[in-house]
Amino acid sequence: MKYEQINLEDYFQSGEGGQAVTYTRKDGRAMAKLFLKSIGVDTVEREFRISQAVYKAGIPSPQPIRLVTDGERFGAEYEVIVGKRSFTRIISEEPEQLEPLTVKFARLGKQLHATPADTDVFPEMKEVIRPWILKSECISEPLRGRLLEALDSIESPKTCLHGDFHIGNIITNGEKDYWIDLGDFAWGAPEWDLSMNLYLAYYLSDENMDNLFHLDKATFLKHWTLLLQSYYGLQTQDEMRECERHLLKFTVLKLYYNICKRNNGKGQPSQQLEGLANAFLSGMAPGVF
Repeated sequence: MKYEQINLEDYFQSGEGGQAVTYTRKDGRAMAKLFLKSIGVDTVEREFRISQAVYKAGIPSPQPIRLVTDGERFGAEYEVIVGKRSFTRIISEEPEQLEPLTVKFARLGKQLHATPADTDVFPEMKEVIRPWILKSECISEPLRGRLLEALDSIESPKTCLHGDFHIGNIITNGEKDYWIDLGDFAWGAPEWDLSMNLYLAYYLSDENMDNLFHLDKATFLKHWTLLLQSYYGLQTQDEMRECERHLLKFTVLKLYYNICKRNNGKGQPSQQLEGLANAFLSGMAPGVF
């Protein structure tokens, strides 16, 4: 795919994440998202193509404009949403917005998860994960079999998934809300989206929580509790724990996918991930080991 050269003197840095840095054009007409040098162009182009398809499907998201490079990094330009803030940024600056924005996030998530997906355009989440579980060198054969068994047990409704579903990936200008960072957009069970928030709530380090969400862990855990209650209509602690046990299967599969993809199927999983896998296999609830 063709990349157009940009001059960063025409931009100012406006954000930074785990894989990319964003720059807003000084004329305010576009925002460039440049991936780190370590990220291959296949990842860049996949996110751009998926973002185009999501936008064309009418799902609220910034319009993709063009692929760009600064000569060293590769990325894409997107429509600027004037006055935008992420839900997590708003909550960090206005703590009283935690409950209303979490309830809204749950409602918007349910709307997305009820939206029919074009299965000729978007991949099935199960089949995105499967090849990495199959080929990874960091998964023992007995565990690989159990993970594939768990993967095969999951049903896949033909509805939309964000793929990286959290309050940092939804922005608002006060009038309209937009989904962003759509590179893992897919279709399948909504639990794939909910499940990673379980990991974030219980196991993300304090430092990473602050870097990624500008929140402390207690605040994110409260957000997680409200999200489950709002999304599923849960009321009791027993209902919460049972829901988390159900989601843990998806969390473990998604985490193995993430680590295998990041390390190209090599290396060793962390003790924390092995602990999560053991918890899932033994039917334990999250947070108890």
